[in-house]
Order: sequence, then C-alpha cells, then structure tokens
Amino acid sequence: MTEAVPASVLPTEITLHQRSRQLEIAFDDGARFRLDIEYLRVSSPSAEVRGHGAGQEVLQVGKRNVNITAIEPVGNYGLRPTFDDGHESGIYTWPFLYELGRDHDTLWADYLSLLDAAGASRDPA
Repeated sequence: MTEAVPASVLPTEITLHQRSRQLEIAFDDGARFRLDIEYLRVSSPSAEVRGHGAGQEVLQVGKRNVNITAIEPVGNYGLRPTFDDGHESGIYTWPFLYELGRDHDTLWADYLSLLDAAGASRDPA
C-alpha cells in the first residue's frame, strides 16, 4: 500500500501545457509532475467516474485526445478543470494531484489493464 500524501502539501507552480496536453505541477516539498490530460480525465475524482461507492466506478474510454479548456481554483485546496468533452465536475485536491503524480506508473498500468479487460480503447470511437 502506498503511503498517504500529507494533507498540508501545497503547489508552488501550476502550468497548463495545452499543445502537449499536460498539466505541470510543482509542490512545496520539491516534487514536480507533468500529468497527461487524458490521465487526469480518466482519473477524475468525480462521482461520474468514481461512482458513489466501491464497484460503481465507470471506466472512461476514448479519452486519448481530450484537453482542458479552463481551470478554476477551488478555495485553497484544489482546482476544477473543464475538459473539452464536457466533463467539469471533479475537484482535484492538492493531495490527490500529488498522489496522481507520485503513483502515476501504477495507476496508469491499472487503467490500461481495465481497458484491455473490457476490450475498450483510449481512442475515440
């Protein structure tokens, strides 16, 4: 099990790279991550993606070319991106973004395995 991210972790820099479709985020502990927009979209913390409990997750497919059209700060604890596929309900807290960066390889591999098992694709239909 991966260790918890401290709730006090704060970003020091956030840059949206629309051409390369990545969100770059640096944290006050020196960590820096470049997260693909597709990865952010399929990992959304929203109920639309996560469901309302275990086993209710909705596998996100066809999101390879998704981009972010806007980012809105949410208090002092996170941000809400608006994706060009219309998704805008996920609030990405600082600890959640940190976890997505730190655990990227495992989380992405898990997602790709789920896609494969479902016979689904990252490419739009």
